[in-house]
Amino acid sequence: MYAKNKKIGNNVCSVEQLANYVDLSSNEKEQLEKVVQIHPMRVNPYYLSLINWNDPHDPIRKIAVPSLEELNPEGFYDTSGEAENTKMPGLQHKYSETALILATNRCATYCRHCFRKRLVGLPSEEILKRFEDAAEYIENHSEINNVLISGGDPLVLSNEVIERFLEALIKIDHLSFIRFGSKVPVSFPDRLADPALLGIFKKYSKSDKRLYVVTQFNHPREITPQSVSAVSNLINAGVVLSNQTVLLRGVNDNPGTLATLMNRLVSIAVTPYYVFQCRPVKRVKHHFQVPICEGVKIVEKAKANCNGHSKRFKYVLSHKTGKVEILGIMNGEIYFKYHEAKNRENLGVMFKRRVDEKAGWLDDFNTIDGLG
Repeated sequence: MYAKNKKIGNNVCSVEQLANYVDLSSNEKEQLEKVVQIHPMRVNPYYLSLINWNDPHDPIRKIAVPSLEELNPEGFYDTSGEAENTKMPGLQHKYSETALILATNRCATYCRHCFRKRLVGLPSEEILKRFEDAAEYIENHSEINNVLISGGDPLVLSNEVIERFLEALIKIDHLSFIRFGSKVPVSFPDRLADPALLGIFKKYSKSDKRLYVVTQFNHPREITPQSVSAVSNLINAGVVLSNQTVLLRGVNDNPGTLATLMNRLVSIAVTPYYVFQCRPVKRVKHHFQVPICEGVKIVEKAKANCNGHSKRFKYVLSHKTGKVEILGIMNGEIYFKYHEAKNRENLGVMFKRRVDEKAGWLDDFNTIDGLG
């Protein structure tokens, strides 16, 4: 089912293998074993090569390598209400115009900040069982004009499975475009050197029904000759690319780093789309989440060093009630706006909260005069 490439089979998946790269005490090994038993480790050889093992605070290492911080269970697993929006295993319909397909629970590398830690690399009933059922649901709901195929990472699936998905979806008249949510251009760029896969993209990306890949570059060091080549291959196959970055403590919570990332993305023809507030996910929140008010300051300072194209991204959080844009702070109050909303009446609605320097999620703020 998964893409056949020898490099995807040579991952570092155990604490024993990890010890070949970094010195670990017996106690550290024992504690990390507890972590990977709960949330598996997988680091693709390419992505592993980006880590500076001499730097204990290396940002790529923080993204990919388990840490003892994951033993802190603070937070919760379904931070955006995915369960309540699931129509059948592997199909979610939260926003009227968008259907979300969870095509797999596998990735080339398992990011330690993943908001779907509850299922990635683990047995799960949340993954799509029959694609035909999902396609039928989408065909029967004409309000859906786009589909996001996610996971896990759908581009680690075999070419045959990817083509089967596209063949079925491209026939649905009311779909305007199809998106793949994938970190493959970042963590496994060799996958996008496959002429057969690129041929599939070229075949199905039509002038009136484009294919998109929404990827996740989180740090400038992830933009390498290999990843640039992967991006170029997708563009040449007719795919449009955008990027969603997650604001992560110790990775990109620095205005200079964030500005450099956005400017370099634009230079390789990847459109900065969102910067996401890190979700309060269990075993993620404690060590990755930046307080929202601090995030506002980081984002605004970063934008001051971006050009017009690289500052187009929105700073948002994906709440159970919708995708909420974080607008800014003024006179002791922080302002928000519903960029997307589960309840369509909330679309475009602005609201505010009292500033709380410790708040990391919308629910952490106090309301003002009973406003939601």
